[in-house]
Amino acid sequence: MNRDLRSLRRALLHLVLAVIAALYLSPLLYMLVTSVKTREAAQSTTPQWVPDPFTTDAYREILTSADSPVVTWFLNSLLAATGHAALVLVTAAPAAYALARLRFRLRTAVFSVVVATLFVPPVVLLIPNFLIVNELAWVDTLPAVIVPAAAGAFGVFFLRQFFLTFPGELEEAAELDGCNRWQIFTSIALPLSRPALATLFLLSFLTNWNDFLWPLYVLLSPEALTLPAGLGNFQGANSIRYDLLMAGAVIASVPVLVLYLVAQRWVIEGISRSGLKG
Repeated sequence: MNRDLRSLRRALLHLVLAVIAALYLSPLLYMLVTSVKTREAAQSTTPQWVPDPFTTDAYREILTSADSPVVTWFLNSLLAATGHAALVLVTAAPAAYALARLRFRLRTAVFSVVVATLFVPPVVLLIPNFLIVNELAWVDTLPAVIVPAAAGAFGVFFLRQFFLTFPGELEEAAELDGCNRWQIFTSIALPLSRPALATLFLLSFLTNWNDFLWPLYVLLSPEALTLPAGLGNFQGANSIRYDLLMAGAVIASVPVLVLYLVAQRWVIEGISRSGLKG
């Protein structure tokens, strides 16, 4: 009887999870289906989950359009997101290690100020950041979307939580072997923190990849736009071409999905371990 009850509960749990998964996946599936429809079928008010006929004309048109250089936007976004994520690791890792493992005066106060900046709405920084970028002559260049947000507080907070879980015996053994703090950081802390670093890289990549507002402020020419900003203009020019819009959305989602599938094991481990100790 107990075994039958457990089997029933397991079946109901799987059914609930399947329904939730279907609800989350249905917009993505409909986006993919719409991108391989004809223009007329995509504009139809009757939902059609099986495209008839199946066509890739939307992808061919959007990738070869002279007015909307989607390939250039894609490469700009890929370069900007990768450079931004790498720069986040370079700035966040040393700061997080210092706040987690070093003992110095006002350490708690410094960390409190860093965390407090998380509560500042990003839109408040638009004008100050633009003035700085303009003074550096970075307007309409990719450094404008790579550098400004690379020293954010989230990366420091996230990695600090991970570094707090390190056993102190490792550092003590390294000091007995004659290692200084920089050697301990580069030879022990960083290799052991690969799951957290991979997680932070993915989150930073995703944030920059999906950024829409800031690129609109600092990227002016069509060739310099990133993919979200470019697709925003493209949507304005093709408001009823749902097949083209969905094809662009599919192209924009592919790198993130691929990156997550490759790094999901490290992401899960990094998030779980970063929350072990506050």
